[in-house]
Amino acid sequence: MKLQSLFSLRYFASLLLLVSLFAASCSNDKGKVEGVNMLYGTDSKVWKTAKETDTTGDKVKQTDAQKQEELRIFANGTYNMTGASGAVSGKYTFDQAGKTITMTPDGATTSNTFAVETLTDDKLTLKSADGAALMLEKE
Repeated sequence: MKLQSLFSLRYFASLLLLVSLFAASCSNDKGKVEGVNMLYGTDSKVWKTAKETDTTGDKVKQTDAQKQEELRIFANGTYNMTGASGAVSGKYTFDQAGKTITMTPDGATTSNTFAVETLTDDKLTLKSADGAALMLEKE
């Protein structure tokens, strides 16, 4: 009888461990906004589009040109976006407490503010005021 209860306990412990590992591996970083240095690493960091959704949350198919676009964020508060249609440079401010980033292109009189839904060392998700989202991954 003791052997059977020991087996049941081992089985239960193994099952609990597997469920915990599965849950940890499937964890979602959404809502996790770490420090500003996650934006730029030690000096600068290149971000590439992983996924994009429209205002209704539907996935937007990326063209080959869009897949080549990149966003480089620098520690000095500047950024540079490059793609097939050219390059745009500007300045940004990051509000960690408010979970927003405001980007102002050089020479522009208006800026764009995005909600930062996720910011980790390798993931950045920006959401516009209309609900469209851009999920970026570290290159």
